[in-house]
Amino acid sequence: MKAGPEGRFEALYWEHHRELLAFIRRRTEAEAEDIVAETFVVAWRRIDDVPENARPWLFGVARNVLRNQLRSQNRQTLLKVRIDAQPQEAQTDLASAIAGRQDLAAAWNRLTGAEQEVISLVAWDELSNDEAATVLGCTKSTFAVRLFRARRRLLHLLDRTAGKGGSA
Repeated sequence: MKAGPEGRFEALYWEHHRELLAFIRRRTEAEAEDIVAETFVVAWRRIDDVPENARPWLFGVARNVLRNQLRSQNRQTLLKVRIDAQPQEAQTDLASAIAGRQDLAAAWNRLTGAEQEVISLVAWDELSNDEAATVLGCTKSTFAVRLFRARRRLLHLLDRTAGKGGSA
């Protein structure tokens, strides 16, 4: 193995590329490879700043790259929304298409983006609270409180959604 920054970067790449790609694909359908590539560009530029446990740091960088990309696309999306501004009648069709897990999907969709992010870091990305806190740039205790509140709200929404399901 090569010594120095090149060797460290190569090891980071091979160890984390696949999971970073999965992390981004769960959050966006477009340009996941480009976002991962930009993440590794940042890692290369800041190779001396990459901590020993690089996984949460890389996830945080990837999340920031994704957020920057989404912000840059926001103007185009807002214009399209203004052009296509019509009420959507198919809201009930979407719910009926989710067979068997309609209640969970409905409750999940009512969570805020921040609540979804906190839960998904632990549930889908299998990060520890410590690692997820690093991704979000907050303390472990702050993350634990956010996770507790997000889970509690999801359970509350599930209870409310299940109550409505009997009358459909």
